[in-house]
Amino acid sequence: MSESTLVVSEVFGPTWQGEGPSVGRRAGFVRLGRCNLSCQWCDEPQTWDWDRYDPAVELHRRSVDAVVAELARMAIDRVVVTGGEPLLQQRALAELAGACNERGWLVEIETAGTLAPSAGLAAAVARWNVSPKLANSGVPAERRRKLDVLRALQATGRASFKFVVTDPADLDEVAELVEACGLADIWIMPEGTDAATVIARMQLLAEPVLARGWNLTPRLHILIWGDRRGV
Repeated sequence: MSESTLVVSEVFGPTWQGEGPSVGRRAGFVRLGRCNLSCQWCDEPQTWDWDRYDPAVELHRRSVDAVVAELARMAIDRVVVTGGEPLLQQRALAELAGACNERGWLVEIETAGTLAPSAGLAAAVARWNVSPKLANSGVPAERRRKLDVLRALQATGRASFKFVVTDPADLDEVAELVEACGLADIWIMPEGTDAATVIARMQLLAEPVLARGWNLTPRLHILIWGDRRGV
C-alpha cells in the first residue's frame, strides 16, 4: 500500500490513445495537474492556467492506491499518464508506474522533455512520448529547449518524439532539434482542436513529412469526439 499522493486533473477511460506510435491502442488515462510551460495553443489549460480556471475546482489530490483502483475497473493493459507535465510529480509518479507494472500494465508517459526522469521512473516506463515545444507554442526558447534532457530521454531506447506543427515551415525547426540531439522515431502531429483543422493540416503536412522520412500522426480523439474532456 502506498501513502503517496498525486495532484490529478482527471482519470478516465477506457478509451484509445489518440496520438503517436500507440494511436488506436486501448488505454486508461491519468491526467495530472500543473505544468512548467504555458503553450498558447494548449488544449488542456485547466491543468495550469489559473487566470482562467480555479485550481480548487480543477485539481484534486488523490492517493496512488485510489488512482490504481480506478484504473483497475477499466480492464485495460496500458496506462497513459499525461498532463500538464507529469514529471513535476516524479516520486509519486514512479510509485504509480511501479504499481501498474505489478499488474502487467504497460505505462506511457507524455512529457514536454524539459525535465529529466529519475533512474527509477525511467526504468518503469515502457514508452516515453516526448513532445518538445517549438516556437509556435509561444514559450521562450530558454524555457522549452532542454537539449540534455532530450538526449537523456533518447538514451532510454524507449522514447518517441512528437512535434506539434501548425505549418510546414515548422519542420525546419524540428529538423534542427533532431540533428542537435540525435533524435529518432520522429512523429509530426497537426495542431488543432476540431476535426476540420486537424484533417486540413494533415493534408498540408503529408508530403513534406514523407519527404523527410518521418511519421505523421492524427489526433484520433479530436476526429471522433472533438474538443471534449475525458475521452
